[in-house]
Amino acid sequence: MHRELGPGLLESVYEVILAYELKKRGLSVNRQVSIPIEYHGIKFDEGFRADILVENRVIIELKSVESVNKAHKKQVLTYLRLTGYKLGYLLNFGEALMKDGISRIINGDIQ
Repeated sequence: MHRELGPGLLESVYEVILAYELKKRGLSVNRQVSIPIEYHGIKFDEGFRADILVENRVIIELKSVESVNKAHKKQVLTYLRLTGYKLGYLLNFGEALMKDGISRIINGDIQ
């Protein structure tokens, strides 16, 4: 996908195509999944939105920036903490080579 489209398109373009490719492979995929915030025992649905949720267990956050920074990785980490999921990926389609744009985040541990 990245080889065909190249870097630098809008995140929404990569999101819809990645979701399509994952569904083609038989995976359950949801886009723009609400991640509520709980505060003083009250749930607020106005929290965050994960770009893609795969098989109701893996969060994928997409970026199309020159380079990711710690705040981008902390965003995925926050989503994992709020949902209780163990695995997340930050994919930066702004990189010249996609392999350089993949960050795996596990159990609150940024890798």
